[in-house]
This record gives sequence, C-alpha cells and structure tokens, in this order.
Amino acid sequence: MGKLKNTAVLLIHCADQPGIVAKISEFLFSNEANILDLDQHVDHEEKEFYMRVEWDLENFHIPKAKIGDYFNTLIASHYNMHWNLYFSDQIPRMAIFVSKMPHCLFDILARYRSNEWNVEIPLVIANHELLRPVAEGFNIPFHCIPINSNTKNEAEAQEMALLQEYKVNFIVLARYMQILSSDFIQSYPNQIINIHHSFLPAFPGAKPYHSAYKRGVKIIGATSHYVTSDLDEGPIIDQDVTRISHEDSIDDLVKKGQDLEKIVLSRAIDAHLQHRLLVFNNRVIVFR
Repeated sequence: MGKLKNTAVLLIHCADQPGIVAKISEFLFSNEANILDLDQHVDHEEKEFYMRVEWDLENFHIPKAKIGDYFNTLIASHYNMHWNLYFSDQIPRMAIFVSKMPHCLFDILARYRSNEWNVEIPLVIANHELLRPVAEGFNIPFHCIPINSNTKNEAEAQEMALLQEYKVNFIVLARYMQILSSDFIQSYPNQIINIHHSFLPAFPGAKPYHSAYKRGVKIIGATSHYVTSDLDEGPIIDQDVTRISHEDSIDDLVKKGQDLEKIVLSRAIDAHLQHRLLVFNNRVIVFR
C-alpha cells in the first residue's frame, strides 16, 4: 500500500430540504477543503436526503478534533441531520469469524496480505479447529470457541471479551455457521457483515446447491448483508449472480457459488472500509 491518505469522510442523512448541498459545500470551501469525492441521493419515496463527502485535510483550517463540533453547530443541528465523521488515519480493526469452509477466509487474508485494504485483522475466531493453520499461516491469532445449545451464552461471552481485548471495530462472518444472539448483534449494530448463498428462503438447509441442482436452476448467487436479529433479513450491501446450465454438476455449482461468495463479500468489506455505506430503514445506500 502506498502513502496513506489524510482525508475525512462525512456520511449524512436527513429529511430532504433545499440548500443542504450548498451549505455543506460552503462549510468545506470556506475552510480551504479540497473536496475529493461527493455523492448524494434523494429518496423521493422516503423524502430522505443522503450524502457522502470526502476531502483532503492537508490545508483544512479546522483541527481534526474540532471538525465534528463545528459541523454539528453550524449545519447539522439546523437540518436535524444524522451524521458520522471518519478519518483515513484511523485504521479499522476487523475480526473474522469462521467455521469449516476456507474459501472466504483465504480470500480475505490474501487481500489483507497484499495490502489491498487499509485494515488490521487482529484475530480469527472459530467454532472448529479446522482453519487454525490458515490463520496462523498468515501470523494472525486464532481462537477456537466451540459452541452448542448448552454453551452458547458462555461462548459468546468469551467471544465478546476477545473482541474488546483486541479493540475490534467490526466483524466479518466468513461462512460462520452459527446464529448470533440478539444481545451480541446489538453490541455491533451495522458492524457485522455476513455472506450467504442467495437461495434463501427457496433453498434453505445445509445443502442449497444440491437442492438448486435438483430444481434445474439457471442462475445462482450470493448476498452480503449487515446482520440483524431477524435471521438473514439484514440490510443488503452487495449481491451478484452467475448463470448455470444443464451441463453443470453439483461440484460446478458449489465452485461457482463459492467464487461468488468471495467476490461479493470482498466488495462489501471494501465498501465498509471506505465508509461508502449508509443504513436507513433496513436499506443500505451504497455510494459510488
């Protein structure tokens, strides 16, 4: 990775009304901001305004520690805005949860090793030992915490303690085959990213590709979403599909499906790391 950027990102949403873009642009321009990226959208059904703006901090007049206070006082409070401010030198810390399937874990760690993402991965948590050599091969601590119906609360308490110890900001479920409790999810709202095949609910169960094969499907897909207490109903970040023919075997479906899962999950992680995602009413606005 080259020289890290010295930028700030604002994510904003509020009731749509005239003058918002002009006010924000004036605030930045008057303080010598060099705007690097600005994207906005108005949802006419919800009458809601969304915006992402990123600017260079090199010559910005307001000290970093004061930007949020200034913005809130001068603009956000007048428009009743919901907003979040991020800085490029604050490196997110991502925990990966896995079970037995290695494809997403390998893909994430390869991107991490090649410095594709501005992120730290302080640990991998699993409910099986199988993938320990993978994590340790990348010099990342691996913690195995077995879970069953009788130990779920204790196991999640151990996981939470580790997340706090390692100062984790967000979590990626890289084919982690466990359902998280509501209490666990509420500790990381819109900070847990999941990946699954797109056959739900039409093809539930442990062998969705076998069910799809028997039905003669013509496309298969993958979906990445933020985790909520409603199983697989969280706000969708990214999706993709690939075509299937009668010539494809079950193994072909599994291979194509897993390739999609890796790609869709990596795109979701990338967008999250770049602060290009804004959640409102169980929908994700994905800024360009």
